[in-house]
Parts: sequence; C-alpha cells; structure tokens
Amino acid sequence: MIDFRYHLVSLIAVFLAVALGIVIGTTQLNGPVLTNLQGQVTALQTDKRALEDQSRQLQTQLDDVGSFDEAVGPALVEGSLTERSVVLVVGSDDVAPDVLEGLTALLGSAGATVTGTIRLTTGYGDPVNDAAVEAYASGPGRPAGLAPADGTDAASVTADLLAEVLMVPPAVAGTPGPVPAAATSSVLAGLEELGVLSRATSSVTPADYAVLLTAGTLTEDDALPRTAALTDLVTALDRRGSGAVAAGDPTATEDGGLIRALRADSSVSAVVSTVDNVSVPAGRISTVLALAAESRGTTGKYGTGEDTQPVPPAS
Repeated sequence: MIDFRYHLVSLIAVFLAVALGIVIGTTQLNGPVLTNLQGQVTALQTDKRALEDQSRQLQTQLDDVGSFDEAVGPALVEGSLTERSVVLVVGSDDVAPDVLEGLTALLGSAGATVTGTIRLTTGYGDPVNDAAVEAYASGPGRPAGLAPADGTDAASVTADLLAEVLMVPPAVAGTPGPVPAAATSSVLAGLEELGVLSRATSSVTPADYAVLLTAGTLTEDDALPRTAALTDLVTALDRRGSGAVAAGDPTATEDGGLIRALRADSSVSAVVSTVDNVSVPAGRISTVLALAAESRGTTGKYGTGEDTQPVPPAS
C-alpha cells in the first residue's frame, strides 16, 4: 500500500522539478531579453541626442531670423507713419517688457510719435467694478463738453470714454478736434483711482492710432466679460481715431485669447487689424505696417495663424 511518505516525496519531487524548470528557463531567456532591452535603451538615447541637436539647430536658425528681422525692421518701416501719432494700451500682464520696448522703438523708426502708454489692470472689465466704473464714466468723470456716453453697459460706456480722450478724430469737415490734454489726464486719473488702469508713462495725450497689446489666454470666471470689455475698447479706439491694431503672441489665438475672440467676430475683424506674433521682431514689424495699412483703409489678419497674411500689403 502506498503510504503518506510516498505522496510527500512525490509532491516534493514535482515542486523541485518545477522550480528547476523555472530557474533553467529564466537563465536561458535572461540573456536575449536583457540584450534586447539594452538595445532599445541605446536606440532611445541616440534618438534623444539627435532630437536635442535638431532642437538646438532650429533654435539657432530662429534666433538668426529674429536677429535679421530686428536689424532690417527700422528700414522696412521707415517713413510709413511720418507725422502720425500712436497711443499704446497694454491689455495683459503677460506682455513682455521687450515687446513694448521693441514696438516703441520701431514706431519711432516709422516716423510716428508715441503719445503715451496705459496699462489695463485685471479690474478692467471685471463685473465687480461695473457699477462704480459706469457711474464715473457716464457722470462726473466725463469732461464738460463731451457728448453723452455712447453705450448701454459699463464696458461700452467706459470704452467710449477712453476712446474719446485717447484718440484724435480723423480730419473730416465738421468733426471736432481732440479733447484737451487736461481732459485726458483727468479721465485717466479717475479710472486709475478706480483701479482699472494705470499710466505707464509720465504723460498720455490723444493720438491718431492705437495699438492694444495682449498675450496669453483668460481662464478665470470673468474671462468672458473681460474679453468683451477689451473687444469694446479696441473697436471704440478704431471708431474714434484713424485706426487700431490688436497685437498679441501666438497663445492669444487659442481658446480664451483676445486675438482669437476678435478674429471670430466678423463685425470686429472687418474693422480692426490683428497680429498674432508680436512677441517676435517680425510681428512687431507687421504691427507697424498694419497701422500704415489702416491709414489706407485696409484691415487684415497678420502673422502665422490660420487664414492670415505674413505681413500687411505694401503701400
């Protein structure tokens, strides 16, 4: 009769055989598997180094193009805005200082005078400030002699007031001239007290043209009303003066970006020129040339985005 010890020895033998098979199998497979994995790692490291080299080469080429554009920019825009004036409105904290400085210098090369720069705060277009801003813009903040506020809500009333004190009306018979510098200063001081803007230059006076600079996107709860307020402002600046251009970086063409919103509204894009690469020298050249095109009654979409022209058409 087969006793318990026989079963025990048989089970132990089976387990030993399985264990021995696993060891032998692992040993046989370990070499090829390890070699294969090492080969894949080596290939990935090679690809990574090649991509890094390619990235450096492309960045070098981009820097060279940017340096070239920056060098030839003054010559390309020379005389395009002779004896004209431009006011700059910075509509986003994400606008880099070198963009503002570069555009200001290029406008000077074009023969234009920059009459000042204002910065809109995050409070501009914020519904929290609507009541106070509307009361000021349609009441005591409106200089004597100006027509009643043109608008039905805080954003449009404020945009109209700002446009009236920042823009020089086109020289058309019967059209009143620009408001006095004191009126501009008074309105800006009042809005500064309300926390919706600040003056970035010691003085700001009315100009023929306006450039609204923007960057990035808005994702906060108040993104829609703020975008609407900026849209009202740039269209009011265009309407009250000889033309306006909204210039932003490539991210401003994404969802939540001002350039995207302006281009999506056919009634706005028909009158306000937009530039989507002002963060590079080529975009700043396009911004200046877009102002010159506005003086000839030409409005367009410029830059590298979809359905755009690389640069405004020559005169």
